[in-house]
Amino acid sequence: MGSASAVRPPEAPDATTQAEANAQPEAAAQWIDRHTLAWKADDAPAGTRTRLDYGGPDGDHLRLTPVRGGLTDEQRAKYPHLKEYAAFTVDPRDRARVPEAVRGRLVVTQRAADGTVRKSTGVQIPGVLDDLYGARAAKAALGPVFGADGRPTLSVWAPTARHVELELDGETVQMRRDDATGVWSVRGEHGWRGKPYRFRVQVWAPSVRKVVTNEVTDPYSTALTADSRRSLVVDLSDRRLAPRGWDGLRKPAATPLGDARIQELHVRDFSVADKTARQPGRYGAFTDGGSDGMRKLRELARAGTSYVHLLPTYDIASIPERTRDQARPGCDLGALPADSAEQQKCVGEVRDKDAYNWGYDPLHYTVPEGSYATDPDGPQRTLEYREMVRGLNESGLRVVQDVVYNHTVAAGQDPRSVLDRIVPGYYHRLLADGSVATSTCCANTAPEHTMMGKLVVDSVVTWAREYKIDGFRFDLMGHHPKANIETVRAALDRLTPEKDGVDGKRIVLYGEGWNFGEVADDARFEQATQRNMAGTGVATFSDRARDAVRGGGPFDEDPRVQGFATGLYTDPNSSPANGSQEEQRKRLLHYQDLLAVGLTGSLADYTFTDSGGKRVKGSEVDYNGAPAGYTASPEEAVAYADAHDNETLYDALAYKLPADTTTAERARMQVIALGTAVLSQGPALSQAGSERLRSKSLDRNSFDSGDWFNALHWDCRAGNGFGRGLPPAWDNEDKWPYAKPLLTAPALAPSCTDIDGTSAAYRDLLRIRATEDAFSLDSAAEVQREVSFPVSGGTEQTPGVVVMRAGDLTVVFNATPEEQKQPVRALAGQDHALHPVQAGGADETVKSASYDARTGTFTVPGRTVAVFTGR
Repeated sequence: MGSASAVRPPEAPDATTQAEANAQPEAAAQWIDRHTLAWKADDAPAGTRTRLDYGGPDGDHLRLTPVRGGLTDEQRAKYPHLKEYAAFTVDPRDRARVPEAVRGRLVVTQRAADGTVRKSTGVQIPGVLDDLYGARAAKAALGPVFGADGRPTLSVWAPTARHVELELDGETVQMRRDDATGVWSVRGEHGWRGKPYRFRVQVWAPSVRKVVTNEVTDPYSTALTADSRRSLVVDLSDRRLAPRGWDGLRKPAATPLGDARIQELHVRDFSVADKTARQPGRYGAFTDGGSDGMRKLRELARAGTSYVHLLPTYDIASIPERTRDQARPGCDLGALPADSAEQQKCVGEVRDKDAYNWGYDPLHYTVPEGSYATDPDGPQRTLEYREMVRGLNESGLRVVQDVVYNHTVAAGQDPRSVLDRIVPGYYHRLLADGSVATSTCCANTAPEHTMMGKLVVDSVVTWAREYKIDGFRFDLMGHHPKANIETVRAALDRLTPEKDGVDGKRIVLYGEGWNFGEVADDARFEQATQRNMAGTGVATFSDRARDAVRGGGPFDEDPRVQGFATGLYTDPNSSPANGSQEEQRKRLLHYQDLLAVGLTGSLADYTFTDSGGKRVKGSEVDYNGAPAGYTASPEEAVAYADAHDNETLYDALAYKLPADTTTAERARMQVIALGTAVLSQGPALSQAGSERLRSKSLDRNSFDSGDWFNALHWDCRAGNGFGRGLPPAWDNEDKWPYAKPLLTAPALAPSCTDIDGTSAAYRDLLRIRATEDAFSLDSAAEVQREVSFPVSGGTEQTPGVVVMRAGDLTVVFNATPEEQKQPVRALAGQDHALHPVQAGGADETVKSASYDARTGTFTVPGRTVAVFTGR
């Protein structure tokens, strides 16, 4: 560490003319290390001088010299998106002033011999900041850190700031800058505990082109006042924040990722409509063992569910945290017709001010959301969050937290912008012109930058150590570098029960490995995408089997496109989007190939006979131009039929199955679709309530649709959520012509028999999965040896039926409306019987499934998943 320097006085205003300011509409140059600036500049005439102006009363600048041949091979490898840029090196005589220059207003200019500015642009600085400070700053402890003597030290990384002060409980406290790290810090007193604070940061802000003084909360906050107005000096090891038995908390036995059975759940959805919950919509609802919701979760845990995956629970930007400030719809929603547009209109009038949001709009990454606590003003939310974790653990469930480090809710000088108001232009990923990339929906962060990557790691470790979180699901993980996720994994692996109170090696990691946006195809770094994560032990969601099961894709113009579990070819609807009968048959058989690959854990090298009779690897099966199989191990693909994104499974079936399909038949197709995930190799995830035919009244993107469209209904007499009005126009209006005639259809209002029967049949499949080792194979080699599809590719292959062998088990997925006979010649003469769980289970229909040992033929009723055991 370098020595700390005294606080620098504020500099004089930048001596830049208004004309020069107007000539700088972008930041197209990138300062990638202390010696090198990359700029896609045209060849300049002889006599042109290039320089980097950084303001000040004397027009301070650094001289730049063009580098013949451009960037070095090493620089091109580090910045592949800049490989065609010209390179300029900082004159050796000026290099000592580089740390000073990065704190000013940066403009690179080309000037003619007479001094006239030919061309100018602003400068992006993440590379040079990482080069100057990254290695040492990455080792710094940021945020509030309490010493052995109980005194706190508050530290913030602000290398470009001209001055930083601490505003503590209304008083101003000076901070000191460490020139080696760019960290400003101050050591406090015992009396600082519990006090509110902010940083007052004076810094050049490119977004407004002036020096500003930002009063901003701590990115490393551990506690907040209500609505995130101030950070709090809180020690998470304070005994007052530990619930009963916290230090000795006994967790359910750790389930390896490859065998994880995950229920995806939103904190508010879970209990806000539960009349038996004492704290509806709050963390405390998970401590209420007598509520309907907790009884249902315990049922799932006993059947084999091992994890609850909580949608975002960090500090959310869009929810007023005090109950008194939360708006409510001003109409009688329940009195309106099932196909009315009034419900969504009424919900929409308050959606920016109500208590509901999914929470994919992070404000502070490492503080629990306050609206789910009984008191959002202070550290009570920490205590109640820990009580929630304890309550779920004591119910037999481990806890996964959904984390969203790929974007922030805002950037620039927006009041909700935390990171960018401390180090402007650093924490976010910038496009070629210097604007903030928004491909993730909001202001994309840049975990490829050292200190953003550090924030990700430090935050995850804090949640694991201080809140005993058992797993993390990374939103849009493909926007992270693979190296960043591997660093997270390594940091968790270092946590031990003796030192940290948790076994980090047992913490599971998975995420969305989608490949899109400005980082697509490894444009800037090796991404944490589906294919790239093969071999890491970190799982990604596999959309291959999901689309095969449901049909089409989530963004189809016509939502009636059918798939394996929605009647393609075997029970066609009226949509012309499905094509001719022959086209449907061909597509259905290809979907069955995709499903087969999915059932193996999306293995790239798994070899089987496809529907055309050809021996292929999983990676050779086409999925919209990409390989269907992409993993190296079955634990690396999360199988699922639905999640919070897009229509719920029940709503997808509502669109896709023929309109006259009965609710009982819809319920059976729901079990088939869910069963394809439950009985896959590798982890399986389902959206909470899908086992109870959960609907969101056809809303495909309910992130801001309020409790009316989102709430879970544990009492079947309240229905399943279908027919609560036309889904909100702001993201569903194009589907209204398809939705309106469905919402009043009697065939789409399930009975308690339908709902409870689906739940029971799903739990039977969970029990089979949890108790049969054949579904928990550890390696690709084991899957190749133990799993096969014996009628695939032959003349006996039936469209709408998939037969899978897994060890001594035979699974028949019959998605057709009729009973099907499936001969497996190799099994003739061997004894098989319906699995005991199903033979003694809740589904009366599956009990009629049979096996003829003489011919090796399995007979399975229509719309049924049947599991047979060898004897």
